[in-house]
Amino acid sequence: MQLGADLVSRLQRARRVVVFTGAGVSAESGIPTFRDRQSGLWCNCDAQALATPEAFERDAALVWGWYEWRRSFVAASEPNAAHRAIAALQGRVAQLTLITQNVDDLHERAGSAAVLHLHGHIGRPYCSACRSEHALPPAATSTSDGGGRLPPPRCSRCGGRVRPGVVWFGEALPALEWEQAVAAARGCDVFLCVGTSSVVEPAAGLTRAAIAAAAATIQVNIERTWLDELVTLNLRGPAGTILPELLAAVWPDTR
Repeated sequence: MQLGADLVSRLQRARRVVVFTGAGVSAESGIPTFRDRQSGLWCNCDAQALATPEAFERDAALVWGWYEWRRSFVAASEPNAAHRAIAALQGRVAQLTLITQNVDDLHERAGSAAVLHLHGHIGRPYCSACRSEHALPPAATSTSDGGGRLPPPRCSRCGGRVRPGVVWFGEALPALEWEQAVAAARGCDVFLCVGTSSVVEPAAGLTRAAIAAAAATIQVNIERTWLDELVTLNLRGPAGTILPELLAAVWPDTR
């Protein structure tokens, strides 16, 4: 990988780095994205139509069953080279803020700490009435056909219906995580945007905030996005290939 000497120097001297990841990173571990065709019992379902408060109100068993199927994919998946490279980067800089749109725990399993989950966490459901967290049993690791409709559990505290711990379409992002993410983007030296189409708002605005703050901005993606003409550097290819190469180019001893 050929990086300009100025960019290598900026990366080596950076004290505050932000890494912002999207569905493309988890897809490299085999987790289906919302744009992928659903499989098995879910092949005729529209993923975006299931990910709404209205869908849960209308048919909670259908929505809960679909999210349990997705949770089984997470349980059966392993962190890939991109997750591991990001965790390694955390040990190279004074302060790394990891922000993700993904609802899985692969970053944590790779060794990253204090991950900001802007769209929630599939493994942390909560009561729709009192908002108490609800512990789930380990997910089944079979991903053959999904499990179909499954009534959601009830809250042990108030008896309310437990809902998936994700942010659905039409819902606000978690206030604290969003505030921390915006502050990090505005105050960083280097901002890496990895595996995201950058079209889902308001999260897509984080890269714009970093650009406005004159940070060095690096986009890693397999496809073009609207950010191509705005960022400092575009690196085209899978994150699991590009990120380890990037680290090795800046810190050769990581090879």
